[in-house]
Amino acid sequence: MKAEVTPATSQLNIKTSKTNYFKWVSMPFKLFFSNGKSATGFIIFLIFLIMAIFAPVIAPYSPSAAVFDPNLPPAAGHWFGTTNTGQDIYSQFIYGARTTMIVGLGAGILSTIIGLIFGVVAGYKGGLTDAILSFFTNLFLVLPGLALLIVIGAYLKSSTPFINGLIIALTGWAWGARVFRSQTMTLAGRDFISAAKMSGKSSLGIMITEICPNMMSIIAGNIMFATLGAILAEAGLAYLGFEDINSTSWGTMLYWASSNAALLRGAWWWFVPPGIGIAMVGLSLVLMNFAIDQITNPRLKSQKRRKNLGRKAART
Repeated sequence: MKAEVTPATSQLNIKTSKTNYFKWVSMPFKLFFSNGKSATGFIIFLIFLIMAIFAPVIAPYSPSAAVFDPNLPPAAGHWFGTTNTGQDIYSQFIYGARTTMIVGLGAGILSTIIGLIFGVVAGYKGGLTDAILSFFTNLFLVLPGLALLIVIGAYLKSSTPFINGLIIALTGWAWGARVFRSQTMTLAGRDFISAAKMSGKSSLGIMITEICPNMMSIIAGNIMFATLGAILAEAGLAYLGFEDINSTSWGTMLYWASSNAALLRGAWWWFVPPGIGIAMVGLSLVLMNFAIDQITNPRLKSQKRRKNLGRKAART
């Protein structure tokens, strides 16, 4: 006999499905914040993100206002001291965080999207499509990245940080594309891809809904390290003078500190803050990456579960 479905039973099934859905959605966040390294990295990154968003509120002065006594060491009125022209370094650091974070995140996400398109399409389609896309990928791989950025920066003459970020994204996608291509080739022969093809799903739909979700750990890791690479590249270009020196970023702060011999004059408060800022953002991205594989890799989940069970058994 078939079980009778009453309104109460139907309502119970709906509640159960909603509970399971919320549990499935919240599980990645639970795993992410249960990892001490990733939680620490997220807090550090969040601090700099808030600093970037609310820079006009947090910064006490305009970053370009040269109205204070020059070469002041850190004190109550100027937490990071002043430059040789009387600008408040703490205000420059706050506004520099905004520029650096926008350029880094924007370039990291854009380069990952470009690499994902090239890699997934090449790995899934194969044949002539793979040969053409792999040719362009290999071409960008063999090009010297820093030298290419310097040449383009010199040609543009005092480009803005955002133009530099766009250049970094357009020239730094190839390594991610190779990884995405190889991973797509391993997934293309799986049973669930064959089932999707038999169901009539289009190639674009398979790539978006079947292949990309199974590469989320690789995609997230690529975004983080591409963001870090973009931040370092932008700071390097600005430090070498291939950026508008009137813009405010951590790279231009290092440029002015170097140009005015801050190290020789003992003005450590000028170049240490932007250096620490770049290092801390990089550290936060690396720490957050520890949890990405744990969330998406079943083997790492089972390993952690076995370790926890072993610790509980040892205690008892």
